[in-house]
Amino acid sequence: MKNIIHIVKLSVGTESIDSLRAWQKSRAAAHPKGLPFHITRMWPKREDEILAGGSVYWVIKGSIQARQRVLGFEELIGEDGIRRCAFLLDPQIIRTAAALKRPFQGWRYLKPEDAPIDLAADRATEEALPAELAGALADIGVL
Repeated sequence: MKNIIHIVKLSVGTESIDSLRAWQKSRAAAHPKGLPFHITRMWPKREDEILAGGSVYWVIKGSIQARQRVLGFEELIGEDGIRRCAFLLDPQIIRTAAALKRPFQGWRYLKPEDAPIDLAADRATEEALPAELAGALADIGVL
């Protein structure tokens, strides 16, 4: 059995899960397979562990709020000639319990045992709480 590792990434400029969906829908239209993707400068060294079932956990407004399975990686060469990595993502965005996350640059690995749990299906359509409130509730174990 392969080890699994996740990625945690800031979704810069995203105001909500709905705005993340809208942004990704426009990106997916530009991909040959119609998949949403995220471009980063660095190629993950733990690629095999991510592809064994890992997800990108999205930090929106200071807390992890959602995740997407990573389906693969593609090399992209920018107009500047620099090699970049495109994370190919499952179109399904899964809401998670809120978990506060301080700002950081790039992305970080996230162990499965440290990842917030997925919200129950009956809670997935609820409007998200404000990030500060959701984080405070998560800190005391209510969410």
